[in-house]
Amino acid sequence: MLDVSRLRVLVAVARHGSVTAAAQALHYAQPSVSHHLARLEAETGSRLTQRAGRGIRLTDAGRMLAERAEEILGRLDAAEAELAAHTGLRSGRVRLAAFPSALGTFVPAAAAGFTAAHPGVDLRFTEAEPPEAVRLLRNGEVEVALVFVYPDEPAPDLDGLRHELLLEEPLHLVTPAGWGGDDLAAHRDRPWISGCERCRGELLRVCAAAGFPPDIRFTTDDYVAVQALVAAGLGVTVLPGLALAAHHNSGVRTVELPDSRRKVYTAVYGDTPDPAGTTALLAQLRTVAGSPPYAQRG
Repeated sequence: MLDVSRLRVLVAVARHGSVTAAAQALHYAQPSVSHHLARLEAETGSRLTQRAGRGIRLTDAGRMLAERAEEILGRLDAAEAELAAHTGLRSGRVRLAAFPSALGTFVPAAAAGFTAAHPGVDLRFTEAEPPEAVRLLRNGEVEVALVFVYPDEPAPDLDGLRHELLLEEPLHLVTPAGWGGDDLAAHRDRPWISGCERCRGELLRVCAAAGFPPDIRFTTDDYVAVQALVAAGLGVTVLPGLALAAHHNSGVRTVELPDSRRKVYTAVYGDTPDPAGTTALLAQLRTVAGSPPYAQRG
């Protein structure tokens, strides 16, 4: 049977790229990391690392084992948290991965309600866009993930995950306060600003539906920076309602786009019933998302 400690060492080497960095991350002596790798190779009968200049890199077998080990270790960590909370919510840990505009709006209120009801539970957040949040969930690094889906966008890879629609938020055309034009086509000759890769894809889609390709001059994931660029007259953009609820620059004008809503889901891993902490956090997220002003977005 493979040794869990040695698998942790292999995963650390894969994440950090060297024995030295892995040793620092694990608070091990460097020779100890090398020893664990050598013992793991002996246990598996496979060459897991190879020399690369003055350092090392993982072989194909090493990368494959590291990927599987990351999943296994994540599930072990999750199992420890579940066992700690098995007798109730007096202790334990719950981890949530969420995208920035969710963290800037309804998540803090849900977290405050959860912490007030269960002060002994360690609640932690990780900022992650949906693809990364799903990866963290599958690897057992979080218990709950918040993801979004744009209109007409293919459903995210939630195979094997249980997901629930939490809310819907409208998309808005965002222009400088002094500019007119209430539809996308009115700004076809303006410069445009886009966000993350999926947000850029949605911008391209809605503009194509309006009959033109946008001239994208700026790209940033920061919705505060996007609005600052718009307010400065450097372009126009499309933003979801949560981004505007989290921060609304007084120098921009917003117009809700008709029949264009982004869906926000909670996602969890594994079969029911969920651990008590996960169930309680999901309940708090539903409560807050189902209350004004968020309920009005559905």
